[in-house]
Amino acid sequence: MKEATRYINRDLTFFDTHAHLYDGRFAQEGISPEDMLRNAAEAGVRRILIPADSLESSHKAVAFARDYGGNSGVELYSSVGVHPHEASSWNEELKEELYKLLSNRKENKIRAIGEIGLDYHYDFSPRDIQRRVYEEQLLMALELDIPIILHEREAVGDSMDILRRFYKAGKLRDNVGVCHCCSCSPEIALELVKMGFHIGFDGPITFKNNKNTPAVCAAVPLERIVIETDSPYLTPAPNRGLTNEPCFVPFVLEKICEIKGIDIEEAAKTVMQNSMTLYELTEE
Repeated sequence: MKEATRYINRDLTFFDTHAHLYDGRFAQEGISPEDMLRNAAEAGVRRILIPADSLESSHKAVAFARDYGGNSGVELYSSVGVHPHEASSWNEELKEELYKLLSNRKENKIRAIGEIGLDYHYDFSPRDIQRRVYEEQLLMALELDIPIILHEREAVGDSMDILRRFYKAGKLRDNVGVCHCCSCSPEIALELVKMGFHIGFDGPITFKNNKNTPAVCAAVPLERIVIETDSPYLTPAPNRGLTNEPCFVPFVLEKICEIKGIDIEEAAKTVMQNSMTLYELTEE
């Protein structure tokens, strides 16, 4: 069995801005929450945002952050929302349940609405329904003054059309949110930055045959970059083949530094501050 490569630097700290810690794959692989958080802390990961993709996972994200937050020195936060795959589940009752969670967002440690957006790769929900649910959640984020986590896959045209319309109408916050696992062109990424987005990079930036993501990274200013794992998926090199964990997020930053030719110590500080700005956190 392949042994994980660990990234240990006691002087660096990290924020994994996107990790599905409640995912059942961890239990299947025998990775307990306690072990996962211990591994994260040993790698210098001090904060993790747990995103949701459905009403059920919204409750799971909130519960995980509540039950395990602060364990092993790792602060946990959550988001709530409906992923485009789950858009067909959207109805007024579900919407009200999200509002209930968000009405107590400080206690629930909810820092964003997401993942929301469009995904035309699988079309698990009809595209017209995806677009409607995406727009409704964008309006919810504006109403409640909270960032979004944007998921877009093979739908950049329609996604950008919606965002441009909202931006022109003044219906996006200054700090809109993050484009998670960014896979668009450098030009689109820079347009998102102009709108007020941060850009999230994860494991694929380390993949040998991936040429597009490094090009996007090279174009985006370091001050708008955040790092994420999307655990338990998209494990970065050199640990491909293993279940992804937050403790692997330093390898993402290391690759960003290689692409940009910058020092990892200074980059770690900047990216940590970016993450705090994105999720509107202050040092406690």
